Amino acid sequence: MGTEVSKMSVTKYAPAPNRVLRTLSRHDGQRLLAHHDQVPLTYGDILCEPGKPLRHVYFPNSGIVSLLTPVDGHASVEVGMVGREGMAGMALFLGVGISPVRMLVQATGTAMRIGAAAFRREIKHNPVLLRELNLYLYGLMAQVAQTAGCNRFHQVGARLARWLLMTHDRVKSNEFRLTHEFLAQMLGVRRSGVTLAASALQKKKLIHYSRGKITILDRKGLEGVACKCYRTVNELCRHAS
Repeated sequence: MGTEVSKMSVTKYAPAPNRVLRTLSRHDGQRLLAHHDQVPLTYGDILCEPGKPLRHVYFPNSGIVSLLTPVDGHASVEVGMVGREGMAGMALFLGVGISPVRMLVQATGTAMRIGAAAFRREIKHNPVLLRELNLYLYGLMAQVAQTAGCNRFHQVGARLARWLLMTHDRVKSNEFRLTHEFLAQMLGVRRSGVTLAASALQKKKLIHYSRGKITILDRKGLEGVACKCYRTVNELCRHAS
């Protein structure tokens, strides 16, 4: 913490790349992060299961946490994703201590983890944090709503392109780890459907897929084949900023 403190600006406390935390003043940031642990986010780890108590909230610095909802008790589908723009565990922000979703690490990174009790105390005394999380909640709600409609009405190829763009925005890298099994779970489709869709994108030289890794080759081309849901959510989030 000593090194971080020495690098603080006069007006803003920026201990991490997480956008919500970077809005806090030096005083508020120090108070909040006195209760934090920086923890690894490891691909495939489950941070919380649906129906289980939320013991922590997570502010990702890097990596991605996928929010999945169970269907029929065994299958699940992604309804949202959280990167450095927000916080995983928003039910606690709303005063509910039970998670409605599975919080699954989709991309490796790190996060600032804060205990439930400390977080609840902080939002009562930190108007800036309260405001920023309200704005983030609006964006997350837009993402979840748009994803639900997208999963119902759009073809797998367009949905896959949208999902890859959202992931690319958050990992800030052209290459990330993904298997067809994982993608099938995220999109709520069969593995064969993902294989066909990924092959089509690869033939257009938009992506390259090999040994569980996907490389974005043509970002603009990918935007061209993605469904409009990607742009819709981004526009709604800009209105809230």
